[in-house]
Amino acid sequence: MATIEQPASLEEKLAECMDIDGAMAAAVIDEMSGMALATVGKLNGGADIDLAAAGNTEVMRAELKMLKHVGLGDDVEDILITLGEWYELLRPLTDASGKGMFVYVALDRRRANLALARIKLREVEAQLAL
Repeated sequence: MATIEQPASLEEKLAECMDIDGAMAAAVIDEMSGMALATVGKLNGGADIDLAAAGNTEVMRAELKMLKHVGLGDDVEDILITLGEWYELLRPLTDASGKGMFVYVALDRRRANLALARIKLREVEAQLAL
């Protein structure tokens, strides 16, 4: 009897972000509520990933609002935030089922390669469907 392959869970797909060099934590975040739907990993210094999710929701909202007001007619591919010890990457989900959601990845700045991180995040995001 053939087995039916079950689709990967959101957490399993998100865990692929942890394959990015320097990855510390990742989350899928609902832009409307600011709530993390799934998380993996831990932030340096014991920072609260759920609080980071809520805060970065404001960043995403502000960028989307600015694009609308300026009338650029373009979409956000990703947003990079550079901190003293880490990078934060935000990437909206492009699948119709993920509208209003984005992926957040925190990277250790000493170990991360931003170009490779963006490529891997794009690959993971393309496979996420809610």
